[in-house]
Amino acid sequence: MGAALLVALTTTATACAPGTPDPRPAAEALAAALGSGDFTGVPLAPDAPTPDDLAATRAAVVEGLGESTATVEVGDVTVADDEATATAALEVTWDVPWTDEDWTYPATAQLVRDDEDDEQPWRARWALPLLAPDLTAGERLTVSRQAAERGDVLGQGGAVLVEARPVSRVGVDKTRLPEAELDGAARGLAAALAMDGDAYAARVAAAGPKAFVEAITVRSGDPAYDVVALGALPGVGVVPDDLPLAPTRTFARAILGTVGDATAEIIEASQGAVAAGDLAGMSGLQRQHDALLRGTPGVTVHAVADGSGAQRVLLAVDPVAGEALRTTLDPALQQRAEDVIGALLPASAIVAVRPSTGEVLAAANGPGSEGLSTATVGQYAPGSTFKVVSALAYLRGGLTPESTVSCLPTITVDGRTFQNFPGYPASALGDVPLRTAFAHSCNTAFIGSREMADEGGLLAAARSLGLEPAADLGFPAFLGTVPDEASPTALAASVIGQGQVLASPLGMATVAASVGAGRTVVPYLVADAAGGGTVDGQTDDGETADDATDGAGSDGETDDAGSEDAGSADPETPDLPAATPLTAGEAAALQAMMRAVVTEGGASVLADLPGEPVLAKSGTAQFGQDADLRNHAWMIAVQGDLAVAVFVGEGDYGSTTAGPLMRALLAG
Repeated sequence: MGAALLVALTTTATACAPGTPDPRPAAEALAAALGSGDFTGVPLAPDAPTPDDLAATRAAVVEGLGESTATVEVGDVTVADDEATATAALEVTWDVPWTDEDWTYPATAQLVRDDEDDEQPWRARWALPLLAPDLTAGERLTVSRQAAERGDVLGQGGAVLVEARPVSRVGVDKTRLPEAELDGAARGLAAALAMDGDAYAARVAAAGPKAFVEAITVRSGDPAYDVVALGALPGVGVVPDDLPLAPTRTFARAILGTVGDATAEIIEASQGAVAAGDLAGMSGLQRQHDALLRGTPGVTVHAVADGSGAQRVLLAVDPVAGEALRTTLDPALQQRAEDVIGALLPASAIVAVRPSTGEVLAAANGPGSEGLSTATVGQYAPGSTFKVVSALAYLRGGLTPESTVSCLPTITVDGRTFQNFPGYPASALGDVPLRTAFAHSCNTAFIGSREMADEGGLLAAARSLGLEPAADLGFPAFLGTVPDEASPTALAASVIGQGQVLASPLGMATVAASVGAGRTVVPYLVADAAGGGTVDGQTDDGETADDATDGAGSDGETDDAGSEDAGSADPETPDLPAATPLTAGEAAALQAMMRAVVTEGGASVLADLPGEPVLAKSGTAQFGQDADLRNHAWMIAVQGDLAVAVFVGEGDYGSTTAGPLMRALLAG
């Protein structure tokens, strides 16, 4: 269907002598026909083509404009001195796709007097320039789109994290082989890439006879693929291209996301902003900030001559490059964190936050996370790292680091028995200062002191340390949840970071950062959101279960696009009053107790690190049932203006599994 034109009739005066018939109705009928394509109601001059011929001419000329629309305004209509001819000024304004800039041009309609027709005394002459400026016979209108350069993603100090990098698109070129050999070629390439041969062969068969059917996109220099050998396979073509990529395939992939060819769903959801063949953000920040990064395409309207293909430019709108997205990630620290956990099989993460600002400097996910951003959206029992929160609640309940608490071998609450971790030092049992119970992570002392803070006090302490259950940080993130009421046994589990208490590595890094900063820290990842998040809604793209390790991920760089972000916040999250600010005295007490964990407790592996003193807290959280009981391993630490959380989804203990990883990161 050809592009549509809409007529807008104006009240501009007609210049004609008294008694002379008004030519405006004829001009308006012509304008209406230019819009509808139906010329049967136009009073045409004797030398004009038939209405059917004019309709066919118009349809052929504007077909290449697709769904473009236009308005036609009829301006001044002027009768010549001899009153035998008249002119009507038309202004045509096209709303072409993909740009906010209209294509506007003037046209002039010629009218002739017909004294023998009292009902239609004026008739319109036909001219091709009524359809486009200076249009000649055989010319057709087309509109084309020029993609804008995509904006880069930047890190600390303006370091480029994602930019256009060379890639090779590898696939079957159907023009290279007879049809009978295409199935074998498709299966041969699929076998070389360890892909589903049936699925890829079906894609090749369904494509057009001259199609290039891409199988994989390989970044330049990727040692996992021999592009030259792949290109030597029968029927296989290699097309060089550029794609927005991070320094490596895995670098902050779950956070930054990926870019690929726009899917039908993305095109439909964009309401015309994205077209087939465009690049689009497929996941992560690339998808969330796609409108900023993709820029505005350029648009060109041509008049194209049949036969010769000669083109005249009627409208040219230059593309506007996308803007850069500034993040807080430190590329060196991010890479170091990824190297530290790069060989771990279970889900794992390291998050680093700058206490003084809340900037997220690193958010690394190990290969066992399988594409899920364990660092920012994973939900796990934080174990004894949560005792930092419980300790704050107890301080507010009246205890001090030197207050005496009872550390027993076991404690029973409503028939459920809790005990300390295996190998708990006997020297730290009995009546000991809260500081000692914290340093050695005495479960029974913390459970026995639970009445110092009711469940509401525990939630309030968590929020004071940045573990905000209703945070909207401007990127997919979950910090933590603490039940506001629970049974005695549930409360006992909560104070040692188990039961219904959940946190992400980002959340626990925020707790550490708040202790280090001496105030409640709100983390942020996108630099333009500095100063942070809000507390009136939570974005959660993660799992809802304690063991959130089985999120779907990308299968490599076949299209350099990870899985689509999914999930949402719990709609039952209640509205909460403003969090109670962390005081300087509370922070100093927590800092002293976290330092004791390093000097005399479970984080002694960090004691001899150079630089400023390290504050830490280890944690182990059990999950699973009976014979399948396993441990999450945690450690949080603060050194100077750096707060870090290390998490391993399945390990030994926080001190023995997460501790060495923390040391490796800080020692680096």
